[in-house]
Amino acid sequence: MLAEKIEAARTEGRQFVIKYGIDPTSPDVHLGHAVPIIIASRLQRMGHHVVFIIGDVTAKIGDPSDRSSERPALTDEDIARNLSTYQQQVTPFIDFERADLRFNGEWLNKVSLPQLVEILARVPVSMSLQREDFRTRIAEGQGLSIAEFVYSVVMAMDSVAITADVELGGVDQLLNLQMCRKVMEISEQTPEVVITTPLIEGTDGTGSKMSKSKSKGNYVGRTATPEDVYGRLMSIPDHLTEPYLQLLTEWTDDEIRVVTKRLEEGTAHPMAVKRILAGEVVAALHGPDVAAAARAEFTARFSKRSFGDTQNLPVVSLKEHSADTLGALISRTLDFAPSISAVRRVAQQKGLRLIREADGEQQTTQLTEASVQQALGAVVSEAGAFEGVELYLKVGRKVARIDA
Repeated sequence: MLAEKIEAARTEGRQFVIKYGIDPTSPDVHLGHAVPIIIASRLQRMGHHVVFIIGDVTAKIGDPSDRSSERPALTDEDIARNLSTYQQQVTPFIDFERADLRFNGEWLNKVSLPQLVEILARVPVSMSLQREDFRTRIAEGQGLSIAEFVYSVVMAMDSVAITADVELGGVDQLLNLQMCRKVMEISEQTPEVVITTPLIEGTDGTGSKMSKSKSKGNYVGRTATPEDVYGRLMSIPDHLTEPYLQLLTEWTDDEIRVVTKRLEEGTAHPMAVKRILAGEVVAALHGPDVAAAARAEFTARFSKRSFGDTQNLPVVSLKEHSADTLGALISRTLDFAPSISAVRRVAQQKGLRLIREADGEQQTTQLTEASVQQALGAVVSEAGAFEGVELYLKVGRKVARIDA
């Protein structure tokens, strides 16, 4: 069907239109969004026309897909703030000199009530009621607004406005995209072809999809520094390496099968493959030179026996935070863990350490679970004298310098 549509566009002498849309419900475009955007990039490189739509109107409703409750309402100021850097964040993938960036307010703000009613009158209620998320919310008494109920119809009007040939989206968007086809048919247009991509699992490895509405440890935002992107990808569980290679790189299936087999046989080390993955993703986002620098920074921070020459380490003032408990400092001030309970788990797994360094040599004090509730000053004092040495706090793979 896709090949037929491409050929039809060529015969008609017009551009083949690829649609991808995103609602600015957060300032970040994350790597989960990148999966269909990468497909759009490939189609653009094949000579097709990409229309990137920012849903400044649909964001006021909020996509109800997979939601257990209504999204918090966004103001015009919230939306303007969130979308201010979207084009910049997507530019590594999409060449906007050859693509269109559109806001759906361009046409949705002009839709009259009679026009909307005419479309709604021809959309069967069953199309929305087949959604399991809607049925669950109604059954559990969570409620469902009329605005959410018609979200997919409003979103579908974007497809009509640009006469889309193909729309890209995650598999969680399938029912919304089917509505786009229905409304295009109602509008006497040829329905778009729908291409859905797998959902990328969050970096925490818990099985939930990468999402802006989850914890900070679940997703990698495009506004993250190259060093943070590299480090977050190096820290993913081993089982995520293969799907991340499939969804975030240009590797072929055959290449991925070879690497996966070597990992299973033990002839390739998981960390070596993650270094390649992290390098390729950072290179795609920021360029190969920046990727090389991020790799060097990661190596200096986590692989060497000295932290003294490591740049960009977060610094904690012992004087200012002496009375703070270690758990609060790590989870709230440094944001190295999502909660104090998570810090305790790191300690239980022997990943919490106080490191004294002098002349490139290190002395490590293993911190116990009990240390999590102690004040930083007490922890440092119990570790012994620290005059003439640099102090570092290591939480799993993350490191901060303690300024004494």
